[in-house]
Amino acid sequence: MEIKQQVASDTSPLLNKEGQGGESFVKTITIHPNDNVAVALQDLPGIPAGHKIALKDFEAGEQVIKYGFPIGHTIHPVKKGSLIDHRDIQTNLSGTLDYKDITCQEAEGESLKAKVKNSNDLSPLPFAHLSQFQGYLRPDGQVGIRNEIWVIPTVGCVDGIVRRVVDRMKSEVFQEGEGVDAIVGFPHNYGCSQLGDDHEQTRKILRDMVHHPNAGGILVIGLGCENNQPRDFQAFCGDYDKERVRFMICQEVEGDEEEFAMQQLTELYRQATGFRRTPQPASALRIGLKCGGSDGFSGITANPLLGRFSDWLCMEQGGTTVLTEVPEMFGAETILMRRCATKELLNETIDLINNFKEYFLSHGQPVGENPSPGNKAGGISTLEEKALGCTQKSGSSPVCGVLPYGERIGENRGLHLLSAPGNDLVASTALAASGCQLVLFTTGRGTPFATFVPTLKVSTNSRLAHDKSHWIDFNAGTLLEGESMEDLLQRFIALILQIASGKTTKSEARGYAEIAIFKNGVTL
Repeated sequence: MEIKQQVASDTSPLLNKEGQGGESFVKTITIHPNDNVAVALQDLPGIPAGHKIALKDFEAGEQVIKYGFPIGHTIHPVKKGSLIDHRDIQTNLSGTLDYKDITCQEAEGESLKAKVKNSNDLSPLPFAHLSQFQGYLRPDGQVGIRNEIWVIPTVGCVDGIVRRVVDRMKSEVFQEGEGVDAIVGFPHNYGCSQLGDDHEQTRKILRDMVHHPNAGGILVIGLGCENNQPRDFQAFCGDYDKERVRFMICQEVEGDEEEFAMQQLTELYRQATGFRRTPQPASALRIGLKCGGSDGFSGITANPLLGRFSDWLCMEQGGTTVLTEVPEMFGAETILMRRCATKELLNETIDLINNFKEYFLSHGQPVGENPSPGNKAGGISTLEEKALGCTQKSGSSPVCGVLPYGERIGENRGLHLLSAPGNDLVASTALAASGCQLVLFTTGRGTPFATFVPTLKVSTNSRLAHDKSHWIDFNAGTLLEGESMEDLLQRFIALILQIASGKTTKSEARGYAEIAIFKNGVTL
């Protein structure tokens, strides 16, 4: 990425006329040498910060290049030096592709091991002093970064009970300093009147929560007559930690089910106070990568920062990151495909992309109509442009795993791709359910929400970080104000390890924690 003073044509009526010789100097960013658009670093007359400026005269039908790739084509002429946005550009995306010309790293003879630091390599690691955090080692070998009590309903019919017992636990039992970080309930609308994939997806996400290491104690509350039968669901959970997880069925409780739940939760709480943080290697971290409310700076500041962090964690520390938002890979998917470590992973990634395109098409929807009103207001014009910025979060690491929706990370470490939509809460829930202890969430427009694991907000610009300081945990906008990526990355890694060791995120401090489950079928 090149940050420079871009010379603009003096024929444009939209640009400030400053400097000498009839030239106007506008502070812009040229991301790639082949780009034919630049990005305004500050508000200009008629061109908001984060929006694109044409670096040439465009005729209708010409390709617009950003990040070195086409982001769409012009639908009418655009003058050099002018604003060029969603009103001027149309996506190139259409249906599914066969990707027959794409080769993976294995096919190109690249060694995956050559890209990952050898454990016997004694050369110093970047930021070697940042290699540990204080976490909770669970009996199954997983490491949690929180020690919370969770109340999970099998069905929406018991949401009211969940809310009441959580409120009572907070007021009657919970004491700060006793070793339990929080008591949280996760109401949802599902668990009954669902068929097929929807039913299984609900069961999988709830099962994944039962196995998550961020909980020191879990009470699963069922009703008894729902499709997601409590005993069947208990069996579906498999080999879960019976010391940390309990089940109850309201219709089978003699007397007041609320009092029974309070008894169970109090016992789980007292037991959870016995867990202690101990030093854990950074390799134990599994981090979700997500963006939402993106703007024109997302692919320039915050997302590349996450990419550098992902490379550091995966290739230098032996940890794991997970990238999702499959519809927001459309237009940039071949970049990820070429980084697949094996042909099998390449084929799985092709299926990941095409299956989601088929999902759109089966509902009669186009695959390229993704940018939201907020995205467009922030300077993103097409899905390709959004995707090329979105995939910056994956860095340059090899793709080492591909996960279906609701599946958990296995033995493989490194960068994984996860099937889930772009919706912020649905995708973040899927990341947490896959086993991620923390979600890194970049945003240029801002959002307060959090999923059921700590959700760390990274702003793409300093204005947002200042205006919504109660939402934003880290400002990547300083990259445009003179701070080097190395310094920014070091500060970012230090913060993540602090969060993993118990420092609360802004959303945690306000008690935000929710789940959303992907639904694509009928409701009975």
